[in-house]
Amino acid sequence: MLSHFLAGPWLAPKHLLWMWQGFLTTLWLSLLVALFSTLLGVALASARASTIAPLRQAARFYTSLFRNTPLLVQLLFWYFGVPSLFPEGTMDWLNADHVLNLFGPLSLRWPSFEFLSAWCGLVCYSTAYIGEEIRSGLRGVPAGQALAGAAIGMTRLQVLRHIILPQAIRLILPSLLGQYMNILKNTSLTMGIGLAELSYASRQVESETFLAFQAFGVATVLYIAAIGLLEALGQAHLRARRARQGRA
Repeated sequence: MLSHFLAGPWLAPKHLLWMWQGFLTTLWLSLLVALFSTLLGVALASARASTIAPLRQAARFYTSLFRNTPLLVQLLFWYFGVPSLFPEGTMDWLNADHVLNLFGPLSLRWPSFEFLSAWCGLVCYSTAYIGEEIRSGLRGVPAGQALAGAAIGMTRLQVLRHIILPQAIRLILPSLLGQYMNILKNTSLTMGIGLAELSYASRQVESETFLAFQAFGVATVLYIAAIGLLEALGQAHLRARRARQGRA
């Protein structure tokens, strides 16, 4: 069977290019979502641990709302629901081709509305999960660390930034990488709003060539490669951490 598959029809270079471009879109979207979700997750975790009751309740409501509704529904809301609230002409501007010339041949192109909707939906969804991971890390740092920082005159923000947060991130890094893997996999749902990422590209290739096994096989290999890289980074961190603990 394997020899029959290897000897059978394969994808044309143009179809492989489609999938490669979709894969790059997947990676770029995943990177932006992971970055902003982590930053907002820190803010959400800090709000959950706040002594201000309304802020704490608002953060709890946000977490419950976005964790308990399907991601696809959220993506559809951002793509179909939110534009209905825009003033007239806004969508025309968003869908227009905007290019910012930086220097020389380099330029920055305005992303498609599908990409913006996917980014907003994934960031809001992933922030709820990453915020909980960071909150568990904050709770894992001994309370004496904050008291020691306050004793030497540091503000609450300085204690959080220089003492608590670095330790919390080290504690939760493996689980944080797991959330980044989920972000990468969740990008496949954005094909539901027409974003030309890897899953969308593989579906287009299959529709044109009828080579379903080859198209989705290539997509699977690319997803596994990206996830495998994240897992390797996590394993490298764990080995380095054990080595430091062994020397201590």
